[in-house]
Amino acid sequence: MRFFEPVKPEFRKHPEATLKQPKRATKCSAGYDFYSPIDVEIAPQTSKLIWTDFKACMNNNEVLFIVVTSGMGKKGVMLANTIGVIDSDYYGNESTDGNLGFNLYNYGKEPYLIKAGDKIGQAIFTNYLTVDNEEEVTDIRKGGFGSTVK
Repeated sequence: MRFFEPVKPEFRKHPEATLKQPKRATKCSAGYDFYSPIDVEIAPQTSKLIWTDFKACMNNNEVLFIVVTSGMGKKGVMLANTIGVIDSDYYGNESTDGNLGFNLYNYGKEPYLIKAGDKIGQAIFTNYLTVDNEEEVTDIRKGGFGSTVK
């Protein structure tokens, strides 16, 4: 089971915005395109975190990678952390409800303009494996964005 849905109203960062459901551009697209709910200008050599107000539900053995589109890369825009790794337990967490954010960095020389409804990246689901001799992991996610960094 995997799907995207809006976060609960109390966790929306842009409650006034009309949300555009993530979707694949073509039948064979691996990534689901995400769209900005707001207008944003990213000055050169700076980053902006754009909350999508969507969350992703997936199976426990799956992960969601978020990346920019190739067209954004041509314009000098990348994710500030180069790739986003969204674990299945991020969905519905107590501090963000799983709100997915794209922290975009403009390494170009001109401002990068995003209008509400423009693509801000894509997300790809995949399975992952664990090692056979792993010690039992019992920690439970309590926080949201970046919460597993100690």
